[in-house]
Formats: sequence, C-alpha cells, structure tokens
Amino acid sequence: MALLFVAGDQGIKEKDLADLLEMDRAALRQSVEQLKIKLMSDEESGIMLSQYNSTYKLITKSEYSELLTKYFKTGLGTKLSQAALEVLSIVAYRQPITRIEVDEIRGVQSSGSINTLLARKLIKENGKKDVIGHPNLYVVTDEFFDYFGIKNIEELPKIEKFENYKEE
Repeated sequence: MALLFVAGDQGIKEKDLADLLEMDRAALRQSVEQLKIKLMSDEESGIMLSQYNSTYKLITKSEYSELLTKYFKTGLGTKLSQAALEVLSIVAYRQPITRIEVDEIRGVQSSGSINTLLARKLIKENGKKDVIGHPNLYVVTDEFFDYFGIKNIEELPKIEKFENYKEE
C-alpha cells in the first residue's frame, strides 16, 4: 500500500507494481483484490483502491466527499505539490500547450498534475491543437493570477533570468 500512497494521483501501472514487488501479475491481482476488499470493509478507512485500465491508485471513498469539499474550501488543502508547480510553470511560460508537450519538457507523465490544476481552476482547456488526435491546449486562468498575486503574464519573472542562474 505504501507504493500506491506515494504514487499519488498518477497511480502505478500493474506491470510496474508487479516488477517492484517482484511478483507475477496473477499473484499481484489476487493481492490487489484482497486489499480492495479489506479497504472497502474497513469502516474506519476513508480510502479505497481503484483500478483505471491497468493503473492502480488509492482514492477517497465517496461518502467522505462532503467533508473533503469542506476541507478544501477552508483553504487548508491549498498547497501544490512540486510536480503540480512544475506543470503550472510550464503552462504559464509556454501556453497554449498540450499535456504531451508538458510531458516532453518534464520527461515524466503529467496527467495527474494537470488534473489537479484543472480541479483547482489554475489552468483550463483552451481549444484543441490542430494535429493528429487534436489534443487539448492548456492555458492559465484568472485564478492563477489571483493565486500568485499578479495581474498578467508579463509580471512573471523573465525565463532568461532562470537560464542565466542555471549557468552560474
């Protein structure tokens, strides 16, 4: 369960989980099913194990949605992860940009962070790119400007400033 916890929003693919645990996939599926049952039957646990295609992730039980909504409205849950901040900065400086382009810049998959930023309304979909597959284009929102206390994109530090810092 620790691996699923640290995998966070992105979850972990069945193959990767099997490799890390040094288990064959059939044994893994059996263990995962037992964990699903254990978490669902534990009335004191607010989490459950979910599977999306071949990816497993821990999610909150729906009966806690009202409480969690209240928590996030209080502002207590407003910290963004390092990954989400990386994605947000890429979108801000390179907008409009697709998730695939963000992934290429970061070198890792970014859909979990993009979903977090969409949920927090810091980025939004702004059309489709005119290429095969027509992926969504993402841009920052007014909430982004409020969150960082700036009026427009020109108030962001110049990217050249960071490139020069990196060279030093």
